[in-house]
Amino acid sequence: MARSKYLFVYGTLLDRVDTDMSRFLSEHSELIGKGHFKGKLYLASWYPGAILSEDKGDKVFGRIYKLKDEERVFKVLDAYEGVEDGLYSREIIDVYVQDHPIYKSWVYLYNLPITDLKRIASGDFLKQ
Repeated sequence: MARSKYLFVYGTLLDRVDTDMSRFLSEHSELIGKGHFKGKLYLASWYPGAILSEDKGDKVFGRIYKLKDEERVFKVLDAYEGVEDGLYSREIIDVYVQDHPIYKSWVYLYNLPITDLKRIASGDFLKQ
């Protein structure tokens, strides 16, 4: 299985959202900075879901973290994100950050149909 010490988040794991899980992530990682990946962002419920896109104009904005203990963090976050239930999948993608061209980073991608979901056109969950 591919490996990365980095995790990109764009929704309820953002530190500005201030949830139990965002605090858990902050305690077990180091914030690298703001970034984005090529994707589309949707409002799945009270939380967002992102999918990949080939269009360079489609961007999902968030933050990238360097994890201190990937195994421990992913055990907790995979359960929170519903990976076993198929709600999200965790994949390694290219993330673009201000002073670093590309990080190979984990991200949780939405796995359910997006047909009836509202798109967050800004690509930023905090600015919906």
